[in-house]
Amino acid sequence: MSRQYSEKSTRSRAVAAEHATTVNNRVRAGQNSRKPMRKKKKKNPVLRALQISGTVLMSLFLIIVITGSVFATALTVYILRFADSTTSVTLDGIETTYASTFYAQNPDYDAKDPDSQEWVQYYTLTQSGERRSWVALEDVPQYLQDAVVYSEDERFESHDGVDFKRTFAAFANLIFHFWSDEQGGSTITQQLIKNLTGDDAQDGVDGMSRKMREIFRSIEMEKTYNKDEILEAYLNIIYLGQGEGLNFNGVQAAANFYFGKDVQDLDLAESACIAAIIKSPTYCNPYINPENNHDRMEYILDQMLSNGCISDEEYEQALNEELDIVGDVDYITNTEEMNIIKNQGITSYYMDAAINQAISILMDEYGIDYTAAEEKLYSGGYSIYTNVDLDMQQKLEDAYEDDSNFQRYAFDDDELQSGFFVMDYTGNVKAVVGARGEKTTSRAWNYATQGLFSPGSTIKPIASYGPAIDSDKITWSTIFKDEPITIKIDGEKQKWPVNYSEDSSTTNWSYAKRTTSYMLKNSINTCAAQIVKMLTPAYSFNFLQNTLKITTLDVEKDVNYAPMTVGALANGIHLSELVAAYQIFGNGGKYYDFSYISQIVDKEDNIVFEQSTTYTQAIGEDSAYVMNRLMNEVVDNNGTGTAAKLNKTDVVGKTGTSENWTNLTFVGLTPDYVSGVFLGYEIPEKIPTSQYQNIAKIWKNVFGDIAENETTKEFTQPDSVVKKKYNTSTGLVVDDNASGEWGYYKTSNIPTKKED
Repeated sequence: MSRQYSEKSTRSRAVAAEHATTVNNRVRAGQNSRKPMRKKKKKNPVLRALQISGTVLMSLFLIIVITGSVFATALTVYILRFADSTTSVTLDGIETTYASTFYAQNPDYDAKDPDSQEWVQYYTLTQSGERRSWVALEDVPQYLQDAVVYSEDERFESHDGVDFKRTFAAFANLIFHFWSDEQGGSTITQQLIKNLTGDDAQDGVDGMSRKMREIFRSIEMEKTYNKDEILEAYLNIIYLGQGEGLNFNGVQAAANFYFGKDVQDLDLAESACIAAIIKSPTYCNPYINPENNHDRMEYILDQMLSNGCISDEEYEQALNEELDIVGDVDYITNTEEMNIIKNQGITSYYMDAAINQAISILMDEYGIDYTAAEEKLYSGGYSIYTNVDLDMQQKLEDAYEDDSNFQRYAFDDDELQSGFFVMDYTGNVKAVVGARGEKTTSRAWNYATQGLFSPGSTIKPIASYGPAIDSDKITWSTIFKDEPITIKIDGEKQKWPVNYSEDSSTTNWSYAKRTTSYMLKNSINTCAAQIVKMLTPAYSFNFLQNTLKITTLDVEKDVNYAPMTVGALANGIHLSELVAAYQIFGNGGKYYDFSYISQIVDKEDNIVFEQSTTYTQAIGEDSAYVMNRLMNEVVDNNGTGTAAKLNKTDVVGKTGTSENWTNLTFVGLTPDYVSGVFLGYEIPEKIPTSQYQNIAKIWKNVFGDIAENETTKEFTQPDSVVKKKYNTSTGLVVDDNASGEWGYYKTSNIPTKKED
């Protein structure tokens, strides 16, 4: 083994030596193909860091691109869906969303002189105290147009509704809040959209959603309307500050207030002043912050100069012009009229009633509900011509602030309320007062037009005596016995009614025989009951409801004796409707629908409503005059209304007392007017008559001076009525030389002999 191992080892060494010799020979001969071994170098650490950073940045970039692509795709889908659901905004009709004005006839108007007729502004009605007046773009000075455009939307003429450069900045600020104040990304078109829709969310998701709605609406608007139409609308609705408690919208109202002139008369400096208000209507208000306004003016003038709208000379002149800010409330008008009533304050009771009627008219005209009609009136730019007598209205308001007109003696704990209503004989309401004391709120509760009360005996002329005279069932001197009729009450026959007195425990039936005139002037209930029995309660009810237009009657409860005889109506009656019913006794039997408004005209001068001149002949002219003279007995011949008697002017009328003396009423007729007064508590309770004036006296205190100055002093007797003497025992007409009393009769129904 050792020898073999030795032999192998010897051979191995030989082979190795031979191999080494061969290698050495090759090296010498230059035949070695292997490269010499080099020492490994270390990499530069800076380069290595850059290499790693580049890899990371590239990875982040790819992530952002991929994420952005996914987000953009999702956002595109969302925006397209959002665009489909966005409602477009129209400019159609917005020029009529401005002040509606109520007009009254000039107090100096002379009915006999048509040339003296003149309408003056009575009240201008707008939402939330705003004052607006529409003006066409062609009437807005170019200075003002340029001042607004180059300060609010420099690229207005070139963009399609949205300035995306400014919009991107605004969006970025919403998300990242780069700037502390809101960025002005809105174009004039977008600002117009915001004003028209009221969609003005600013922050967060709501702000972004609103901005997108605004963008799509603006793009859509610019497809529908041209630049001039958009600019005109913007200039007319933009909010331009406030002063003297009023808000001003539109350049016309602003020019009126700040400079006391029409917008078309503004110069460059004044135009820049108004344009300066837009950025911040309070901070830049020239009326309250003139220095701030001037700073903004300077920026605007710079913009106009750099855009070539004005010259250097014009710039300097406007910048140094001393502005005269007048704050003239008197000049704020619509485009047709000047001199609006300064500091109008709250509405009068007449205005309240006129507003309510106008709303009702618009409901009928356009087939809309109350809310929509009210909105249309407040923002529709209507001209409403009223029937108010301004002097009379003021006198009534003054009278209702004087407690001595109501109290027998002065006392403080006085909660008794009242209402007064006046109209002429063709349906024109002339004045109305809805409560005692100073009026402190607009659209207040009105006891004359909204209150409901029992008319008491004032129902007798219209429900019993009047229809009976007209149907020839009775005359002036028909004999009645003061005794009750028998009717069923709660299923049992009872004698009814009692005659009213403050002592309700006694019936006061005298069983005496008296004439019609005596019974009416002394308000004897039994006579009225007997007349209603002649006519039937249904006849009286139908006359009141269908002919005299009493709207509060209850067909289930009021077709009965008590309602038709003594006014015990289920719902009560409005004083306005009661007075209107009495007009038939002063105008020959004609019933006209009463109205506070003679005409309503829309912005385009279309007549929306015109007061009707037609009438219903409720009773004959002769019947009306006989009733007129019967009610003259109430005032002139020791009747219940004696306290209403005047010295120079004829007065006829009727008093009314509700059951339990919870309210008192008097309706009085003079040759020119029919009027009525109501007295009662808000929550009915017995009136302490010892503390208050007689109801007829209250009427005289309030209306007497007005009536005494009427141009007509007496009612005109028609040819179809004659004055005759009658026998007080038989009621028959006798010779003028015979003993008896005088009465008035229809020539077609003179009682000369007893009926069989």
